[in-house]
Amino acid sequence: MGPARSLEHPTPGQMNLDTILSALADPVRRTIVAQLAGGHDDQACIEFELPVSKSTSTHHFRVLREAGVISQQYQGTKILNSLRTTDLSVRFPGLLDAVLAAA
Repeated sequence: MGPARSLEHPTPGQMNLDTILSALADPVRRTIVAQLAGGHDDQACIEFELPVSKSTSTHHFRVLREAGVISQQYQGTKILNSLRTTDLSVRFPGLLDAVLAAA
């Protein structure tokens, strides 16, 4: 058995407000964030019902991960998604709450 696969995530200090706001500007990505915020942490990508193709869905998850909004971890062949609530709250207090309230 080989080493576990992992995906790169920015550290809290590397999180950039413009990048995060750009990631959250898309309604599909806000749907993903809202679903994770609603208690669906550690949810696999395939469990989201999104109005886009699988490849477009993969792109949306990647944009959120690279911005630092979500964390993605492999579990077998699935990728589990979690909202980086604590990191976002420390780095940009109130931002996530404001985005979720507006959605």
